Amino acid sequence: MRFRHPDGSTVHLAYCTNVHPAETLDGVVAQLRDHCEPVRKRLGRDRIGIGLWLAKDAARALVTDPSALRGLRTELDRRGLEVVTLNGFPYEGFGDDEVKYRVYKPDWTDPERLTHTTDLARLLASLLPDDVTEGTISTLPLAWRTPFDAGRAESARTALTALAQRLDALAELTGRSIRVGLEPEPGCTVETTADAIAPLAAVGHDRIGVCVDTCHLATSFEDPATALDALTTAGVPVVKSQLSAALHAEHPRLPEVREALAAFDEPRFLHQTRTLTATGLRGTDDLGEALSSGALPDTGPWRAHFHVPLHAAPAAPLTSTLPVLRDALARLVGGPAPLTRHLEVETYTWQALPPALRPRGRSQLAEGIAAELTLARDLLTDLGLKELP
Repeated sequence: MRFRHPDGSTVHLAYCTNVHPAETLDGVVAQLRDHCEPVRKRLGRDRIGIGLWLAKDAARALVTDPSALRGLRTELDRRGLEVVTLNGFPYEGFGDDEVKYRVYKPDWTDPERLTHTTDLARLLASLLPDDVTEGTISTLPLAWRTPFDAGRAESARTALTALAQRLDALAELTGRSIRVGLEPEPGCTVETTADAIAPLAAVGHDRIGVCVDTCHLATSFEDPATALDALTTAGVPVVKSQLSAALHAEHPRLPEVREALAAFDEPRFLHQTRTLTATGLRGTDDLGEALSSGALPDTGPWRAHFHVPLHAAPAAPLTSTLPVLRDALARLVGGPAPLTRHLEVETYTWQALPPALRPRGRSQLAEGIAAELTLARDLLTDLGLKELP
């Protein structure tokens, strides 16, 4: 979906396909048929954007077979889908029964992360629509926080510098500008947008910036205006933004609230949980840890890294951080010029929701994703953007 900003530029809205597990190229093609095209049809649009997730094996198959890449581009066009952004964070196994800490491997100290991200950049340059010259990729925020020392930090910086050089060469070769954004996430060495400024300044290249995930922003209790103003002041580009909402519990000390939270403690993904205290942010690596160990003070609100559907906040006594998303979006695209032109709805946890809230079958999942995109569209038009055909 495309929108015209009041300054005349085009803002792209997509939804991320990491919600549909697929590790192979055949699986990706099946996604387009079974999920993405049905979402487009429910929206009544001739074309929608998808934030494509290409796992290691799928990406390698496309890089080594130009005819397969042409075939994927043809399949996208045939089904009314366009790609301007990729999710390069998960490497493989994102659809496994247990993901947890494995999603952070390989990190930016491992040469394979550089190789994979370079592959994704080359693929995106070929997948961009004919009338689009800029693409974006989100990636993990260097590494999980442990172990991470000065030596590993230097390895990551060297890898990102090499990536920037490769992106420059790719732009010269293809005429397409691909940018990569570190996606701050609770528990990682770059947990907040503020944490991103120093390592990105060390790289010092405008093709490497930040992907602002509004669920992660909210989980870390970051104020959107403060965070985005600091990035602007530091000259760090917001490459893309993932529109997502975290789980919010206003009164975690109450037994009924803890019982409601426990329904979201599931075994597949890590749900880092945070609370803001007078002495700063306190947190646990997972929701179950917060509920069972007394590791978190419960005198103030808790937020958990659980991407809940944008259009359907959990029932009381829980809610979501949709207000943080609204505030961030107003700052991102509501000003005289957009801070980013690539927006991606990223609710990958539909099948990890409590059983009563999960979609039953493909049709309900498509309806839910379409409803999220409709909400995002309405937020954009309320900010003065005009939806384009």
